[in-house]
Amino acid sequence: MTKSNEHDGRDNNAGLVMFELLNEVGIIAQLSRTLMESRLDDGLTIHHFTALNHLVRLGDGKTPMDLARAFQVPKTSMSHTLAGLEKRGLIRMEPNPDDGRGKLVRLTDSGQAVRNRAIQDIAPDMANIIPQFGLEDAQAALPFLRKLRVVLDKARDK
Repeated sequence: MTKSNEHDGRDNNAGLVMFELLNEVGIIAQLSRTLMESRLDDGLTIHHFTALNHLVRLGDGKTPMDLARAFQVPKTSMSHTLAGLEKRGLIRMEPNPDDGRGKLVRLTDSGQAVRNRAIQDIAPDMANIIPQFGLEDAQAALPFLRKLRVVLDKARDK
């Protein structure tokens, strides 16, 4: 194997396979975002939904900067998203007791309800996909996709 075909001793073909896999995941993400946005309440974007979903999945009480890091977006972008959610009463910003100038993001009951309703609204679309390949295939893919997410999440902090 020549130097140009090596990358830390790994087979170049493995890198190409991983590129194809991540390319497919990216396309799937775009298609699913578009579908999800079509089911959201008027004025809500996928950015609003993913912030609400993050707060439900991982808990609230995070700073705007924590959320910006988690989503890998500038703090100004996250602040804009949070302002939209706060304006709609889906989150509230509270003073951070550990930092007098900072804020903590808290999910409201309305925010939880909007997130849950969005999931319910898209559930029939998701169910219509299953017959194309079977529930077992979808369940079998989940452990691999979760592991891939964890690996990529750890790698971004390096």
